[in-house]
Amino acid sequence: MPLVPIMSLAHRGEIIMATRARWLGHSCLWIETDGHKLLVDPFLTGNPKAAASAGELDPDYIFVSHGHGDHVGDTVMIAKRTGATVICNYEISQWLGERGVKAHGMQHGGGFQFPFGRVKLTLAFHGSALPDGANGGNPCGFHWFFKDGSRVYDAADTGLFGDMSLIGEAGVDMAFLPIGDNYTMGPDDALRAVKLLKPTTVVPIHYDTFGLIEQNAAAWAASVSSQTATKPVVLQPGEWAVVK
Repeated sequence: MPLVPIMSLAHRGEIIMATRARWLGHSCLWIETDGHKLLVDPFLTGNPKAAASAGELDPDYIFVSHGHGDHVGDTVMIAKRTGATVICNYEISQWLGERGVKAHGMQHGGGFQFPFGRVKLTLAFHGSALPDGANGGNPCGFHWFFKDGSRVYDAADTGLFGDMSLIGEAGVDMAFLPIGDNYTMGPDDALRAVKLLKPTTVVPIHYDTFGLIEQNAAAWAASVSSQTATKPVVLQPGEWAVVK
């Protein structure tokens, strides 16, 4: 899908570009905000649902939620080609540094102010071993606070946990939640997550990539609409959504 212009907002005398997100299949996201380009969990090569190739993306920052191959994906190749900084947990940052990649390591509950806005690492209940078997530390999600005032939460690979209500208290305009089941939350628990987070909009991810995680996203969205005040947005790989 071709790029289209996004609206701008006046903010303290500056022009702040509105935030929008594109789902590239599986858990891979492309986020544009205030002129910055963010790539999340770039599993593209070998992904049957990928809506872009690793060679065509030029992010300023790459986010890696945990060490599994379907999330680390093409990180090393893309980061070396573009010079992008990878934001991830400390253990993965060390692993990437050994491979010549510029990385900013963080840990759960910690936040940092980057040029695009502030990001906080959140809990996630999952595994995180790296593709070569190295220690990938603990998995995480990301809570972004962008300059246009929008707040985006990517739960990444996780099961349901009660502290999602605390993330919701900090504000979520758009949430990305896995619904695939087996490896992550399934539709029922993802619906419960929506009730805890209370986001303005929610986008399902991490489903239909393989047979083991096939789900009916439309049915899940109907449940969200009927049981919560959140607006579900079901994207096809390659489609965009404006955050606010």
